[in-house]
Amino acid sequence: MLRRSKKDQLIFSLHGIKPVEAFCIKRDPCDKIDLRKRKENMIILITGASHTGKTLLAQRMLEKYKYPYLSIDHLKMGLIRSKNTDLTVFDDDALTDYLWPIVREMIKTAIENRQDLIVEGCYIPFDWREDLDESYLPFIRFVCLAMTDEYIDLHFDEIISHESDIEKRLEDDDLNVQWLKEENRKYIDGFEKTKERVVLIESDYLKTMDTLIENFDDGSLLL
Repeated sequence: MLRRSKKDQLIFSLHGIKPVEAFCIKRDPCDKIDLRKRKENMIILITGASHTGKTLLAQRMLEKYKYPYLSIDHLKMGLIRSKNTDLTVFDDDALTDYLWPIVREMIKTAIENRQDLIVEGCYIPFDWREDLDESYLPFIRFVCLAMTDEYIDLHFDEIISHESDIEKRLEDDDLNVQWLKEENRKYIDGFEKTKERVVLIESDYLKTMDTLIENFDDGSLLL
């Protein structure tokens, strides 16, 4: 954890400087970053609709870059099963309101401590940037995954067959093509309204994942 002396804290207070601003390297958020040479920390925020491969992408990044990985779904289940909340797994909107402030503060702490972190899950609000001071934003790369209607129509059985590739899922008898389309459309519409980039899975799923990883390799992921 980053430790600050009493002298540093006094200087921050006298000059009205927020702690994170004292060590943030100011740069254009659109500057390319060479991950192998950079000295800044990186938060990778991965969200998207159900069955789009959020966990797969997070796992591949963990294996390649050795970044710590936080699953918002694990956090959710820990809080529910420990009875720290009366919410259930079916309370999606309420869970977003409940979980995001916790995740947000964890992200801020990682940035302040100059630590890399992958955060993955669906409980990220469309207007998440508004909850963070602008001094934190240059350290965050955002990825939203979503599938088009056409892709779901052509690959629904294949999508279901891979749902437990990374983690064992409970069978969902209510999962169908129409529900999956509506779920993906919700994420596409919601994040496009807040001018976030949505990575659309339209044809070749593995190629889309490989492209995201390659973009990290050459430092050109501008999300």
